[in-house]
Amino acid sequence: MPAPEPLRGWRLVARPEALDALERAGLGTALRLATDDLLLIGPGAAPAVDDSDAIVVPDTGFVAWTLDAAALRSLVDEHVDWDLPAGRPALAQGLVAAVPAKLWLAEDGSARLVCLAAYAAELQERVLQEWAFEERVG
Repeated sequence: MPAPEPLRGWRLVARPEALDALERAGLGTALRLATDDLLLIGPGAAPAVDDSDAIVVPDTGFVAWTLDAAALRSLVDEHVDWDLPAGRPALAQGLVAAVPAKLWLAEDGSARLVCLAAYAAELQERVLQEWAFEERVG
């Protein structure tokens, strides 16, 4: 199983309206962690935020694995005990195999399994290594 991809971007804490505008601008993949907290993956330069009190800092603390639709179904069936949102694109957050994680659900049915880099080895051991074993045996 491949290693997770490090995610590089910007962590922004600002008024919800300012973050809404950034999401609409399409500067990268916007993961809305809370109403006033956004992880913007992709842009090299710090985004301009319409909030004089905004906190904008580089963030490299997350990693991700890309999952096709079949792998996403398997993950949800075996390791997720909460409902996914019906609409796409969407961000869902919760425990995946008892590890705090996020699922970025793309419109095409694929997903990105995202977690803090500090939890990557544990998540990989609990979920992704199991899949690799099943592929070898299966």
